[in-house]
Amino acid sequence: MNPQVTPPNPAPRGPGAPASKLISPPALMAIKNLELRARIVVEGFWHGIHRSPYHGFSVEFTEYRQYTPGDDPRYLDWRLFARSDRYYIKKFEDETNLRCFLLVDHSRSMDYGSLGWTKSEYANTLAATLAYFLHQQGDAIGLLTFDEQIRDYLPARNRIGHLRRLMLALEQSTAGRATDLAAPLKRIVEVVRKRSLMILISDFLAPIETLENNLTALTASGHEVMLFQILDPAELSFNFDRAVMFRDVESERDLFIDPATARREYLKRLGDHNEAVRATCRRLGAGCRSFSTDRALELAMFDFLRERHQRGKTANRFARSRRGA
Repeated sequence: MNPQVTPPNPAPRGPGAPASKLISPPALMAIKNLELRARIVVEGFWHGIHRSPYHGFSVEFTEYRQYTPGDDPRYLDWRLFARSDRYYIKKFEDETNLRCFLLVDHSRSMDYGSLGWTKSEYANTLAATLAYFLHQQGDAIGLLTFDEQIRDYLPARNRIGHLRRLMLALEQSTAGRATDLAAPLKRIVEVVRKRSLMILISDFLAPIETLENNLTALTASGHEVMLFQILDPAELSFNFDRAVMFRDVESERDLFIDPATARREYLKRLGDHNEAVRATCRRLGAGCRSFSTDRALELAMFDFLRERHQRGKTANRFARSRRGA
């Protein structure tokens, strides 16, 4: 389905949305069961919209319209009513079901964390949350996990038991070393022929040329692409206070670094790299959102829906013109 969003005003962290309304990452990550984490985030997200702490924020669905007297009640969406207390008529259901693949980085660099949980745990929770949300909408969800090779692949389905299998695959520990973005992107182009939404979740600490070449193949195949870049706060600030021996977890090289002298150059290189990732996405028409692992995951839901809204306007105008032709 193509959810449509009116962006919040003010922003979720502004006066209209006190931080206490969001689930804190430490409390969320303390929950051991991944599916339960996902359910809590999604239910908290819907509860937040229902209670309207995000002033000006509304969720609509491009292929829904509000019920008016005289409409056939057989086409009411009761699940949507249960969440929003509003009646909606579902239109063109066979055309609106979404096919989504989650491509999740399980390489060794994702095993870093300075907050009590790793980037991988946060990324898996994000993937599980998106999967749970889309599954609730009746959409088909697939999964591909990777490091230097493809680890798990599940085709996109919406069947009994499929969500549970997806959660179990996400719970697998990071096993590989290097990040190879080429292998999963080539694989997904080969096996997925129908147009789908591809959500790639990684720290993207890999050569930008590899990412650009393979994202080009993915978008050229007609897929809609969205990237979530996950980074730890320590990686973003490099606020280490004394010289220590660092280990590159992917190459296993030991490097002695004095943060006081290396910080400026490190931050410049990281900033340049991240801007190159964003520029590549802009050039290819892919969505790109960056997340620190201390950020509430409900905000990722807002980002996801906002991105779908921005892209859905053009797609839906095109679909309506095709139906009217």
